[in-house]
Amino acid sequence: MVNKRKMSTEKMVMGAILTALVVVLQFVALAYRALFPLAPFTITLVLVPIVLGAALCDTRIAGWLGFVFGIVVLVTDAGAFLAINVPATVLVVLVKGTLAGIFAGLSYRAFEKKNHYFAIALAAVVAPVVNTGVFLIGCRLFFFETIKSWGLANGFDNALSYMILGLVGINFLIEVAMNIVLSPVIVRLINIRKKSISNDKFL
Repeated sequence: MVNKRKMSTEKMVMGAILTALVVVLQFVALAYRALFPLAPFTITLVLVPIVLGAALCDTRIAGWLGFVFGIVVLVTDAGAFLAINVPATVLVVLVKGTLAGIFAGLSYRAFEKKNHYFAIALAAVVAPVVNTGVFLIGCRLFFFETIKSWGLANGFDNALSYMILGLVGINFLIEVAMNIVLSPVIVRLINIRKKSISNDKFL
């Protein structure tokens, strides 16, 4: 009973830390974009804490982290879509973040007993795939005509190519790569630190 309570407390503390990290990293991404508006891609690490939540906590906390990510995006970075359709924007942004966390958690849980680090890497891929996939579906369902006009204004032949290359593009590949590289390393470092603290207490 005590061990379960301790584990629950540890997960809550970790979840709180990761929640703060989601908020901070989203603002860091916005600051980078403001400083380097002509950069070919935006450096964002905001999905990494969601993957960490999936691996170090549980699926519910990962889903919560995705929801928080959605809230922060709505507040800071969804103005263009909010100007078109407020309810649809709120729905798409919150759903894509939350599902990214939930599916990252489910994919990690499915393989954690077979191969811990493969499970982390899989969650690191699933989170951006779900996040981007739901975003693209939402664009097609709710914003297609506006996106079509945006694409034509930016020299794209059709809305689909603009959605994939213009709205998603290289940023998606960067997100996947950073998630795959950073998430297992950070989880390993945290676990090593936990083990070291446990050994110190035992001694």
